[in-house]
Amino acid sequence: MGYHEHKHSALKSVNCAVIIISDSRTEQDDESGKLIKQRLADNGHQVLFYGILKNNADAIRAKINELVGQEGLQVIITSGGTGASHRDVTVDTIDPMLEKRLEGFGELFRQLTYQEIGTGSILSRAVAGIIKSKVILCFPGSLNAATLAMDKIILPEIGHLVREATR
Repeated sequence: MGYHEHKHSALKSVNCAVIIISDSRTEQDDESGKLIKQRLADNGHQVLFYGILKNNADAIRAKINELVGQEGLQVIITSGGTGASHRDVTVDTIDPMLEKRLEGFGELFRQLTYQEIGTGSILSRAVAGIIKSKVILCFPGSLNAATLAMDKIILPEIGHLVREATR
């Protein structure tokens, strides 16, 4: 079966968790989280969990492990903590947990970011993969990054990603 046949049989609705990783955001001022949740809902997907975590490896690891064990959850989206600063620990924490890496996500995210902002795209460490048949997608915390990731990569492929991760 080719790509188009696979995509045609992709799930139309998936269950997601959204984690914002930030030392400064609150639910009231979290624009990226609001956008991610709204885009998912607008496209027929459910958000089963939403939360904000500090840039803390132990807290991130614990929440990912908890969510990976949650029955019915299919996708975990994290936004924030993917940069080059010493406080940015999302990728360093989640990457070793991945059973399978989806290298194309980070590559495509950086390519699309380059088209928008130029060479600053090298600072993004966007990453994706699979843990226990759950899709994990991690990208920067800015509103522009969330918009780009959701509209140009995640929403067009989310059902297909879940279908493939669970086969």
